Amino acid sequence: MKRDVLVTSLVKQKLAQKPVQKPAGELGKDALWRLEHLENQMAKLSELVREHAEDVDRLVRIVAEDRDVIRRQLLRKHQEQVRVRKHLRDSNA
Repeated sequence: MKRDVLVTSLVKQKLAQKPVQKPAGELGKDALWRLEHLENQMAKLSELVREHAEDVDRLVRIVAEDRDVIRRQLLRKHQEQVRVRKHLRDSNA
């Protein structure tokens, strides 16, 4: 119990203290570093977005090619069934 009260009071004291002001030179350097870091992150993000778009384009092409192949196979199968039915009708007549 005593320890909890002590820890709580220390935490309150830390929160009550004002943050230490950095000299103007350090603030400028910090801001420049943050700006450069942000620019690097934006460049990396742009690269990842571009790569993702290329991957999606490739997948769309692959799916379209597969769909076309499947469509042709189904069309051949249907044409074969039509030929068989026509042959059966001709032979029955």
